[in-house]
Order: sequence, then structure tokens, then C-alpha cells
Amino acid sequence: MPSLKTLRLRIVSVKSTQKITSAMKAVAASKLRRAQSQAEAARPYAERMSRMLASLGASVAGSPTAPVMLVGTGQDKVHLLVVFTADRGLAGAFNSNVGRLARGVIQRLEAEGKTAHVFCVGRKGRDYLRRDYASRIIGDVSYAGRKSIGFADAQDIATRITTMLGEGKFDVCSIIYNRFASVISQIPTEARLIPAPIPDMVVGIEVPSNAPIPIYEYEPDEEELLARLLPQNLAIQIYRAMLESAAGEHGARMTSMDNATRNAGDMIKRLSQSYNRARQANITKELIEIISGAEAV
Repeated sequence: MPSLKTLRLRIVSVKSTQKITSAMKAVAASKLRRAQSQAEAARPYAERMSRMLASLGASVAGSPTAPVMLVGTGQDKVHLLVVFTADRGLAGAFNSNVGRLARGVIQRLEAEGKTAHVFCVGRKGRDYLRRDYASRIIGDVSYAGRKSIGFADAQDIATRITTMLGEGKFDVCSIIYNRFASVISQIPTEARLIPAPIPDMVVGIEVPSNAPIPIYEYEPDEEELLARLLPQNLAIQIYRAMLESAAGEHGARMTSMDNATRNAGDMIKRLSQSYNRARQANITKELIEIISGAEAV
């Protein structure tokens, strides 16, 4: 049985840990409100933009003049997976869930005889996938130490993806991220960006099978508008994934730290009981020794 001093030190140590986890929970809760509002505000525009381009892609499919970013290269051999995770841990299974989904997608593509490349956004995803798929990682971005991310960051990633598409480094581009559902629920999601998915494949939009496909008319020129809309849509979808991932990270960290604080409280209670029992046993032993000594005299 541990000594009283050992139990006392463990109680102090757990109490210090409890203070840290409680503070981290409060910080995550304060950041969650803003991150959640940003993610929810970005959804309507991103969803309608994606739906419009998806419908347009279905209407111009097969056209030789259709933009590559809209209809793809016509092949399905090389896939680029953009994986969004956090730069920090202590968020439960938030990062590992995305990593497992990405690993499953890579294994599925390679089983089909296709090539998978990975672009990591966040240190945890890079570290997770680097153990088994280091050769597939062709780029990574980390925002460690940054207080917030902005649309310019999403544009930088979109520019890099567009450059790789122009160089013919991939045929299909998809994003993998945690979609924020609630404080205790983040859904690992895979969504295709290039080529634009058909309407019933657009993530986050429920489209009935018999729903009519809307027709869009462009003024002044369709090609001129698409030249601006397609790169902008790519940046918007990436920015949405970044916001969803940020909100999910704060929600997962708040839940994880709340559970850690509760577990620390339970551990303190058990250690305190063990300490009191050991202390009472020592007192009883000392009383027995005193009484025995007095009787011997």
C-alpha cells in the first residue's frame, strides 16, 4: 500500500491537472461560440455555390470546352486527398477519426489500382498519416500558433491545388474533414471538389431523386464568369471545411476536457479515501502500540 506521503503527492498532482483541464475546457467553450457561428454562417453560401456548379457540371458534361476544374480531366487514376485536422491534441478522437477515414480512403483507392496523394492541413493529420503513408504526402500546411484563420488562408490552399491541377498531378480532388454537428458530435466527411459532384452527391444538401435540375443563365459570358467562379468556389469549399473543422475541434476539446475534469475529480475522491484509510490505520496502530506498552509496564 502506498505511503501517506505518496498518496498526498498524488492528490496534489491530480488537483493541479484538474485545474488545467478545467481551464482548457473554459477556453475551448469561449472559442467554440465564435467558431460555431462562423461555420453555420458559411454553410448556406457554400452549399448553394456547390449546388449551382454541380448542376452546371451535369449540364456541360462531355463538352470539349468545359473547364477542367468543373468536369475534371476525364480520367480517374490519380486522386488528391486534402485532409483537415487540428494542430494540437487533447481533443479526444477528433484527429484520429479523420485519420482513420483518410486511411480507409487511401486503402480503397489503392485496392482499385489508383494512386492517392495526400495534402495535409494541420500537424496532427500529417503526423498520423506519415507513419504509414509518408510517400503519399505531397504537401502540408500548419497554422500552429495562429489565433485565427481567414479566407486568405483558404485561398492559398486553393491556389496550390489549382497549380497542381494545371501541372497534371491529379485527376480527382476530395476533402476529408470533421463536419460540425453539435458540441459532442463531429462527423468525419469526405466530399469531392474536382470535378464538381452531381447534385445528389453534394454533401450537406438533401436533394430528392426526382427533383428538377435548375437551369442557370449567365450574363455577360459563361466562360468569363466560370473563370472567376470556379477558383472562388474551390476556396469557399476549403474555407468551409476549415471552419467546420475548427468548430469541431473546439467542441471535441471542450467535451474531452470536461470528461478529464470529471475523471480527475473521481480520482481525487478515491485517493482521498485511500489516504484517510491509511491515516486511520496508522493512528490505530500507534494507539495499539501505546496501549500495549502501557500494559507491559
